[in-house]
Order: sequence, then C-alpha cells, then structure tokens
Amino acid sequence: MTVKDPGTANMTPRDWVQILAKYREPNSLRSSFELAISLIPFIILWVLACWVARYSYLAAFAISAANGLFLLRLFCIQHDCGHGSFYGNRNVSDWVGRALGVVTLTPYDVWRRTHSIHHSHAGDLDQRGIGDVMTLTVEEYHQRTPFGRFLYRAYRHPLVMFGLGPTYIFILQNRLPVGLSGKKYWLSAMGTNAAILVTLGVIVYFGGFQALFLVFLPTTLIAASIGVWLFYVQHQFETTQWDVKEDWQLHDAALHGSSHYDLPPVLRWFTANIGIHHVHHLYSRIPFYRLTEVLRDHNELVEVSRMTIGQSIKCAGLNLWDEKSRRLVSFAAARKLAA
Repeated sequence: MTVKDPGTANMTPRDWVQILAKYREPNSLRSSFELAISLIPFIILWVLACWVARYSYLAAFAISAANGLFLLRLFCIQHDCGHGSFYGNRNVSDWVGRALGVVTLTPYDVWRRTHSIHHSHAGDLDQRGIGDVMTLTVEEYHQRTPFGRFLYRAYRHPLVMFGLGPTYIFILQNRLPVGLSGKKYWLSAMGTNAAILVTLGVIVYFGGFQALFLVFLPTTLIAASIGVWLFYVQHQFETTQWDVKEDWQLHDAALHGSSHYDLPPVLRWFTANIGIHHVHHLYSRIPFYRLTEVLRDHNELVEVSRMTIGQSIKCAGLNLWDEKSRRLVSFAAARKLAA
C-alpha cells in the first residue's frame, strides 16, 4: 500500500517537477525490450494478414485492425523518442524515432518540433494553432460569421475529428512540414516520404494491392483514429485549463490542463501509459514505462483530472472554452450562454 508523503500534500505544480526528476532516467535494456515486444508482433501480424488475405479478405482485415493497436504503441514509443526519454543517448532515440516515423507515416523531426510547441504552450489562449486541437472560446465562436461557425462545428464533429481527420493528418498533412520552415524539416518530410514510397512499393510487389487495401490501410487508419482520440481526451475535457498569456503558467497548465485517462491494463499497455498525461506534461522526460511508478509512489496524483473510458465519451460533445465558468462546454450550452 502506498503511504501518502506528508511532504507532498501541499505541493505546487512547479514543486512537483523537482520530485519527478528522479524518474527521468531510462533503462536502455528495458527500452529495447519494449521496442522489441511492440515491433516483432507488429511485423508477424503484418505477414500473417498478407498470407491470410489469399484465403479470406475478412480475416485479413480483422488481423490488420487488431494490428493497429501495435502500430499505436509504436507511435507512442516514437513519441518518447521525440522527448529524449526512450534512450539516454539522444542520437539513438532520434534514429529509432526516424525509423518508426516511416511505419507511422509521421516525419520524426517535423513532429518533434510541432509537439514541442504543443508542450510549451498547452493551455495558452494566445498561442494556439500548432500541435493542438483547435479550440475557440465561446466569445470567439459567437463573433464568427454564420459560415465561420459552420466550419468550426464541422471541424469539431466526431465523424470529422475521429474519422476524416486522422486520415487527412497521417495520409496527407504529414507529407509536408505544415507550419514550419527550414531545410531540416523539409529533409525530414521528404526523406520519410521517400522511405514510405519504397515501403509501399515492396508491399505491392510481394503482396499485391490487396495487401495495400486490406492490411496497410486498415492498420494505419485504425491506429490513427485511436491516436487522435487519445490526444483529444488528454486536453479536451470539461475541467481542463486555458488562460490568456498574462495568467498562463506552464507547470500549472501541464498538471491541471492534461487528463489522467485511467484505462484498463490491456489498453494501458497498448497506449504505453500515455493516459497518465498530466504527469507526462509536467515532466516529459520520464520514460513511459516509469509513469506508473510515479502514480504508485505518489497516490495523490492518481485522482488529478482522472477520467474513465465511460466518463471520457462526453468529451466528444464539448467544443468551446467558456472563460467565465472556466469550463469546456457544448454548443448547446454556448447557445444558452448567448441567450
């Protein structure tokens, strides 16, 4: 049983950073093991799905859909590489991340930069637009033209956000370094694109177009949709935190503007503990396999912005930040506020 440390009872978010620093060191053997038990099954299921496709399209599709969970875990490992938390050697982390970027269709250096911007400005109303889910305040929404409000409502619709959106992001948007300028990011995007084209050519050569449509696309798009949902609920929940620049505090926004998505053990494994997002945002250098260690040692962090799968479903209907009530609200609630 974990005993609450009386010394942490009144800790501020900034104070927690010092406490969490002791969890930052990765274990290279553990990291390599986590990579292996994610990548090897992913490859095996890929080959199995291609073989089964000769006999049953439905079975091949089912295997590919299940394999989307392993692809999701590989993306989460790439995420840790981007934070320099997967291996102690930054070069090793970066090259593992770049290799995984071909599998996840995500140019590593481009994503690392945009994700860094997200971490640096999460919850800052004056710094929105890169690496986050676009969120308007109630006042901003009502100031838009009818067509502008229609576009925002369409963008926030679940079918777009978790259906068309992930397809657009991973198949199209990731092909160019959107929002960034510089040779490094173009090299990352074009290098990843070239490697993806070669990989797709090999897939079609050995498995035909059925491998492309029954294996590659289902695996990729299912992983992408789940990934976007996870990213969404990590910050788009009722009691999240947004502030204008002069009131915004980095560590406070990290702890209270990020959720603890308390998933069942199996899903926690496939998502590489990314649901413990409040701790991750507060100290992003902690390897994913040590995040549970943090909660075990500091039980008071368990209930901070905690939500279950059932509780998270309502987040899909929250669309606007109400600065007066300091809550994320639905369009219906926003109409009542306007009235």
